[in-house]
Amino acid sequence: MQMFAQHSFGMQLAQLSRAWRAELDRRLSGLGLSQARWLVLLHLALLEEAPTQRELAKTVGVEGPTLARLLDGLEAQGLVQRQAVPEDRRAKKVVLSPQARPLIEQIESIAQGLRRELFEGISDADIQRCQQVHAQILCNLEKD
Repeated sequence: MQMFAQHSFGMQLAQLSRAWRAELDRRLSGLGLSQARWLVLLHLALLEEAPTQRELAKTVGVEGPTLARLLDGLEAQGLVQRQAVPEDRRAKKVVLSPQARPLIEQIESIAQGLRRELFEGISDADIQRCQQVHAQILCNLEKD
């Protein structure tokens, strides 16, 4: 029974992730951004420091060349800028441009509305426990 429960847990988690992202994508479709582009913008907005392209690719969960193409498009739209890193000539930091801020606010507002709906009826304690379980699973995945 435990093996089935663990399998179901993993499948449910994957299904939840896909469904949540698809619903957010549906709600953001009016902004004229692909899911990949709004995801990059949202990650940039949430990070405290401007990441390098490599760091951003890892955070977003895409390969470097894929991110480079996304950034090319976002840069052409005037939403992001790449800045040289003085201590590493090969690296570039990625920053949001001022024109991106109003768009980010719209994305965050829509995402926050969805989160309110999705977490309705779920206690803070339950959310915290789920985060603990997820953190442990991630820790187990990162073991050598």
